[in-house]
Amino acid sequence: MNLLFLLVYFVIILVVIETFVILFRLTGLKVEVSRFQVISMMTGTGFTTGESELILGHPIRRKLAAFLILFGAFSLAVIISSISQFLSKGLRLTEILLGAGAIIIVYCTLKVKGIQQLLSKLFNQELKHNVELADLPIRDIFLKNKEDTLVNLHLYGESQLTDSTLNQVFPQHGSLEFVVLFIERGDVMIRKNIYDTTLHEGDHLLLFGRKAVIHQTFSHDIHLMEEKQKELQDQPGEI
Repeated sequence: MNLLFLLVYFVIILVVIETFVILFRLTGLKVEVSRFQVISMMTGTGFTTGESELILGHPIRRKLAAFLILFGAFSLAVIISSISQFLSKGLRLTEILLGAGAIIIVYCTLKVKGIQQLLSKLFNQELKHNVELADLPIRDIFLKNKEDTLVNLHLYGESQLTDSTLNQVFPQHGSLEFVVLFIERGDVMIRKNIYDTTLHEGDHLLLFGRKAVIHQTFSHDIHLMEEKQKELQDQPGEI
């Protein structure tokens, strides 16, 4: 009987995981990211990864995450208490099967394409009505198109942009599909006259636009930045 209970409980956990994977996917999160984060929240392990920001910065995902964390905490207590009740023959298997059946019905309902479209529409409406743009993760604001990207370009002494302006290096930048959002110079954010500002070693440029255009236009500086970062990672640590 104990083995049967464990099997039923295992099925319940799997169904809950897949149910919330569907719900997170309907908010725009990738399936592989959703599944890992759902398991992390239920078990209380691994949720401190960088991908967790995709959930913490999204109001609807935060609500789903809160339920999962609570479910994970209480489910462990339930399985321990339930096994002890089984040992004392105080819990009926029918109750467990009914609970498992209800969860499976919810999961099967969410698998229906029409239901998914309806929920996706409701999620988007809630975001439009109740959420400020600043509350959303940067990926949800800027990276709506798979062809777009954000690049934090670090300038070095050998960069082609160093000691020059963007207008000097790329006089036709207006016809290209990218923009420079700002220049970070130490603690200073430069937002005015960006394209006429002389760039210095150590500056950071936040670029937004077509991935192919940015990587082609700034190929030299991006390649240099990647090499410098790789050299830094390969340096042996100090003893």
